[in-house]
Amino acid sequence: MYYSAIGILAILILLIENYDIFLKLGSFAKNSEWKVYRRFLLSVLVYYVTDALWGFIEYLKLPTLLYIDTLFYFVAMAGGLLFWTNFVVAYINSKNNLGRALVITGRIFFAVFLADILVNAFVPILFEVDSNCVYVAKPLRHVMLVLQILMFALLTIHAFVHMRSNSGLLRFRYCTVGFFGLVVGVFLTIQLWFPYLPLYSIAYMLGTCLLHTFVINGERAEITTELENSLEREKKQYLELLSTRVLAYKDTLTGVKSKLAYAEFEAKKNSDIKNRRNLEFAVAVFDVNGLKQINDTYGHKRGDQFIMDACAVICAQFKQSPVFRIGGDEFVAILERDDFDNREELTESFNFTIEHPVDPDFPLVVALGITDYEDGKDQSFHDVFERADRLMYERKRELKSKMNCCASA
Repeated sequence: MYYSAIGILAILILLIENYDIFLKLGSFAKNSEWKVYRRFLLSVLVYYVTDALWGFIEYLKLPTLLYIDTLFYFVAMAGGLLFWTNFVVAYINSKNNLGRALVITGRIFFAVFLADILVNAFVPILFEVDSNCVYVAKPLRHVMLVLQILMFALLTIHAFVHMRSNSGLLRFRYCTVGFFGLVVGVFLTIQLWFPYLPLYSIAYMLGTCLLHTFVINGERAEITTELENSLEREKKQYLELLSTRVLAYKDTLTGVKSKLAYAEFEAKKNSDIKNRRNLEFAVAVFDVNGLKQINDTYGHKRGDQFIMDACAVICAQFKQSPVFRIGGDEFVAILERDDFDNREELTESFNFTIEHPVDPDFPLVVALGITDYEDGKDQSFHDVFERADRLMYERKRELKSKMNCCASA
């Protein structure tokens, strides 16, 4: 029964170590060479199952079942060698004639082994099971075992040759792949003299553990690092784009929203009007008087300060509203919620501030025109803006008249 215990232990170790490959989890298990390796692991799993059952059946003395199980045992063994050959060639990326020759040799060996198994159903050329449930190996069984040893030796040499032409982690991984074949070849050689020992299972167990520890885990770590680096690059690009967007949507002189942001806001409001949502708002249009005169008299630096001071007054009055600079001396504020509810008081307070400047030598003369969106009348945001713009120009003329009257007095 100890024979079956080795098989059961091997099954558990294989499933625990390679559960993600069996379940096709993650990008690692989806790479082409690891798809081939998954087929190899499946053949190894079938081999372990047949090997574990072999011990139970032999213990129970059921010759017919032992014969059938042994047939599957040999099929799994041949499949394991076929898929291991395909994996080694795919992992090393051998696209030369030697790589193709190894794959073809592996297929020929698999076909010959299957043919021998089929013939053995009629004529015992590989093995037989007598009435006492005793397994008897035939000479061809030893021949096929020797051919397997030679095939594993060729694959080992192939991996070691490629190891010499590489460096770093790749060199180490090729060495591990070659060492896998070396371990299996040595254990199969010992099994020629000890056919009743589960040496093939032990060799597979050692080999898959080596591959898992030194190749698969290394590949996973590299993929994880690559993903982390990729995420870091994407994060950096996103922050750069976000920074660019912030700069594009912010007026560099005043710090309020830019003309580009205004165009986007207008498009959003047009969508709201079309879909009849968030329709309670007012548009306030501002124009700063006397900017050209200040620029001509005191220079553009003083003119820029004049614009910033005017913007500060607008923002101080309409604290809850987004303010946009849409031209050199033109601003727009969109009044919603609290500012919309208090729009009359805010308008009066703003006009009072303009008409009573803190610095009479440099009075901030800002004309304001404000109007509400009228449901059923306004078909777009621009309709509201145009009405507010007309009111602003009326206010602009009114302020000029007052200033002229003050100058005459």
